Amino acid sequence: MFFASDNWAGAHPNIVAGLSGAAGGFSTAYGDGALDQAVYQRFSEIFEREVAVFFVATGTAANSLSLTTYNKPGGISFCHRESHVIEDECGAPEYFSGGSRLCAIDGALGKIDPHNLENTIGRYAPEIVHWGRPMAVSITQSTEVGTVYTLDEIDKISAIARHYKVPVHMDGARFANALVALDTTPAEMTWKRGVDILSFGGTKNGCWCAEAIVLFDLDRAGELAFLRKRAAQLFSKSRFVAAQFDAYFKDGLWLDTARHANAMAARLAAAIEDSSSASLAWLPQANEVFAVMKKAEVERLQAAGAAFYDWHRPLGFDGHIGEDEALYRFVTSFATTDKDLAQFEALIAA
Repeated sequence: MFFASDNWAGAHPNIVAGLSGAAGGFSTAYGDGALDQAVYQRFSEIFEREVAVFFVATGTAANSLSLTTYNKPGGISFCHRESHVIEDECGAPEYFSGGSRLCAIDGALGKIDPHNLENTIGRYAPEIVHWGRPMAVSITQSTEVGTVYTLDEIDKISAIARHYKVPVHMDGARFANALVALDTTPAEMTWKRGVDILSFGGTKNGCWCAEAIVLFDLDRAGELAFLRKRAAQLFSKSRFVAAQFDAYFKDGLWLDTARHANAMAARLAAAIEDSSSASLAWLPQANEVFAVMKKAEVERLQAAGAAFYDWHRPLGFDGHIGEDEALYRFVTSFATTDKDLAQFEALIAA
């Protein structure tokens, strides 16, 4: 019963097979091999336009390099107050960019409030050197608390960014989960809504150290190539990342694994909602479930083998948490099984 994080899951068997298939023989290094080129083309097909693709090892590298692509002296990137990029990257975006800043924007349950963004970004007149100047807007899809920006919400944020002439970055560590939750296409959720650069996550959804930066703004591709090299993210044997994405996309595997994870989350949420000792904090929209639970019940569940974490109260959550209760996060993945859920359902209902 491993619900602590989708990072705890291993690699999907099809992806492991893809890695094994690429292990023999020789291939041009540094992203110029035949398999690399085929995967770049596959990304363009998936996004319905030509894109530039840069493999990296981690989401931190993808986010930091994405924002650094648009770096400028005195640059300020605007992101949600509780986003991963500001809370969990150990200052990497500022480090990679050599001193740009992150500005926190409020919004309920992980999503930037457009009104708050407008008010904050408007304070930084780009001609006034003392304040710094807007550099980018970053949104997380799906968010740190499992919510999903609707297409209309992405439109609104992108419109504000365009007004202030700054690009939009999407942190898509759980891109596939959000995509299937909205039942839309990669193009509709990104560049057609004004997104300029995307951190495309594969690791949480069945890959192993396989992330990508997808750049829709092709004029920046040459600059990003140098930034990635300087950041030590240019792999010599990049075919092993390409092999993973090749298997990931084949026959829609990446969408199937995301649908499975989301379905497991919905089933987990139903079990929690039916329990007399726990309640859903808010409805799950992707593969993360948040619940208010009695601490004694949590001790019992964890002692029986259920792995999950406590969580801080997010901005915009106004539900009641008693003195004997706390907020907890459960995350499902492609590797979550019916057996896991059945065991947990029986345990929490006991």
